[in-house]
Amino acid sequence: MADAKTLIVPKGATGVLVFADGSAVFGRGFGATGDAVGELCFNTAMTGYQEVMTDPSYAGQIVTFTFPHIGNVGTNLDDVEADLPHALGCVVRQDVTEPSNFRNVEPFDQWMKEKGRIGLAGVDTRALTRMIRVKGAPNVVIAHDPEGNFDLEALTAKAAAWPGLEGMDLAIEVSAKESRLWKDGVWKLGFGYGKDEAADDRPHVVALDYGAKNNIFRNLVKAGARVTVLPATATYEQVMEQQPDGVFLSNGPGDPAATGEYAVPVIRQVLEADKPVFGICLGHQMLALAAGAKTIKMHQGHRGANHPVKRLSDGLVEITSMNHGFAVDSDTLPVNVKATHVSLFDGSNCGIELTDKKAFSVQYHPEASPGPQDSFYLFQRFVEGLK
Repeated sequence: MADAKTLIVPKGATGVLVFADGSAVFGRGFGATGDAVGELCFNTAMTGYQEVMTDPSYAGQIVTFTFPHIGNVGTNLDDVEADLPHALGCVVRQDVTEPSNFRNVEPFDQWMKEKGRIGLAGVDTRALTRMIRVKGAPNVVIAHDPEGNFDLEALTAKAAAWPGLEGMDLAIEVSAKESRLWKDGVWKLGFGYGKDEAADDRPHVVALDYGAKNNIFRNLVKAGARVTVLPATATYEQVMEQQPDGVFLSNGPGDPAATGEYAVPVIRQVLEADKPVFGICLGHQMLALAAGAKTIKMHQGHRGANHPVKRLSDGLVEITSMNHGFAVDSDTLPVNVKATHVSLFDGSNCGIELTDKKAFSVQYHPEASPGPQDSFYLFQRFVEGLK
């Protein structure tokens, strides 16, 4: 085991990633100064770093981007999935360069600084990714100090003391606190996001927000629904007060079993009322738990925009966007739950359907952002089933 006391900060290093065992990776810090502790993961997407950083599913995590050129298109006011970044920080290979995109409003490093998020550049992200694949996602501290003054022993202790994501309910921290109507549609070049596209006569979807990406709501509108968003802790009575035609279960961070303590009883009541249900990512795991299955912590998780998923009904392969560190345990599916999709990377469950209810869910992100558009049909299937 490495000893933090024996490590020497290299000359010129202004950023560091410190592991719970005392080892460290040095580089050049950017964005905000200070330190943050969380789980280190990696994302293989070549685009969409602003969407990734603002995805609430990344709460409690530090993202290693495997694509080397992160930040080169700058940032803008449209490519965000929440009002604030939820990833704690990011690790990149190349230094962030001047923005080179016509939509840029602010350089990525300045955006990170204003949002209070720490960046680390100049790191061999391929080696870091390989380490995660072999050893699993570690607990780390990311730190940035322009003077290069780091108390490595204290940072090691901080990383070692962090309890990890298993058993942690983060959905309650990132969920919307109040109900809200969502009527805006998807983004189009030259027009931005469609405003007030959802008329009152459309099928009404109540979305339980466990840490939802905004583009999910936009895709529900695109598919023909009007949407009311409720907090993760909404009761069955509060859901039914909205007189929903269907209920949507959103993505989100943390351990699904912990979030399920309050979410699963509500979902079970919704199912008993025969309301159609559609879930994505954490929502997929919530539906599985409500049906009687179990979830497990993954070794490294799935995060990227190029994950192949096989649809079992006809063998069609969808290229999907993914972001999850937990999965539904296929061996625990009850007899009334049918697996509908599987990952072609590792065979893990990526979709279920309840045979005795109008309820289905997928582990991946059909709204992408970033990612391919292969799976938009799932939104259409759900909304069409409400009419």
